[in-house]
Amino acid sequence: MDQISNEIIKEIPVEHERNIFGDFDRYIKKIERAFSVDVTERNGSVRINGESSIAVKNAAGVLDSLLELSKSNGRINEQQVDYAISLGLEGNGHERDMVEIDKDILIRSITGRPIKPKTIGQKHYVDLIRNKMITFCTGPAGTGKTYLGMALAIKAFRAEEVQRIILTRPAIEAGEKLGFLPGDLQQKIDPYLRPLYDALYNIMGADQFATNQEKGLIEVAPLAYMRGRTLDNAFIILDEAQNTTPAQMKMFLTRIGFGSKAIITGDLTQKDLEKGQTSGLDVALKVLSKIDEIGFAELTSADVVRHPLVQKIVKAYDEYEARLSEHKYRK
Repeated sequence: MDQISNEIIKEIPVEHERNIFGDFDRYIKKIERAFSVDVTERNGSVRINGESSIAVKNAAGVLDSLLELSKSNGRINEQQVDYAISLGLEGNGHERDMVEIDKDILIRSITGRPIKPKTIGQKHYVDLIRNKMITFCTGPAGTGKTYLGMALAIKAFRAEEVQRIILTRPAIEAGEKLGFLPGDLQQKIDPYLRPLYDALYNIMGADQFATNQEKGLIEVAPLAYMRGRTLDNAFIILDEAQNTTPAQMKMFLTRIGFGSKAIITGDLTQKDLEKGQTSGLDVALKVLSKIDEIGFAELTSADVVRHPLVQKIVKAYDEYEARLSEHKYRK
């Protein structure tokens, strides 16, 4: 690699050029806008020029990362480009960790699509689940909290590391009263559990899920159904935990038995509890923070892997709520 002033020249094999540049050079244009650099290609040599030597260096690091990804799996998607750019803008060199993240395939969906962590935060979360008996994960929607946990639960179930999968949510009345909803109790509760069913269908398939559910090997139920039970040899996921009360959270955690693994996920900014009610997730994070056997992962807007616009929306709301909180504090 030669460096002249604020210019870096990189050699990119021609078979990887189109992958890295994207259709109509759209990936390279994103990099140029993000780092305020110019990227030009001639006969396999890519020149990166800019007014800031740091920006040029960080843009070159993004290209390095994308080249390694291209060599690793032969394709690059827009989410990977966006994430590599976001890491490059931080300037800490972590964009080169993306290849290791990309190799960590947890399981394949019913359509054969590999399910794997896509950010450093998600990789940390997955490693905690592997190494800890209980893992708490907080973060906004779209960060993969439940989906990645579900993938690892199904993998453990198929490997016979656990005998059952238990998925649960508090059936909180988010703006509606259950009594006014149509149908019997199960029909009233099902809408609150629908995201869990959707994830199971996507990974396991509807037929396999139905078969295992009939056998009692997979259970999707409201949190209230956990009371009075001891859950041995099970992989348990408590979703939307920010809507638990402290008593419910304690009840759930004390149900976990031998040979079991538990994941507790929640978004601390999306509580549907009654005004003045303390969240059981808030309390648990404080009370249990020093127990070594429990892992804690905190995902952020940088870990959102939905459409790039969703990431921008989450970030905008985070900044707005931070300003609002600061304004209240000053008052």
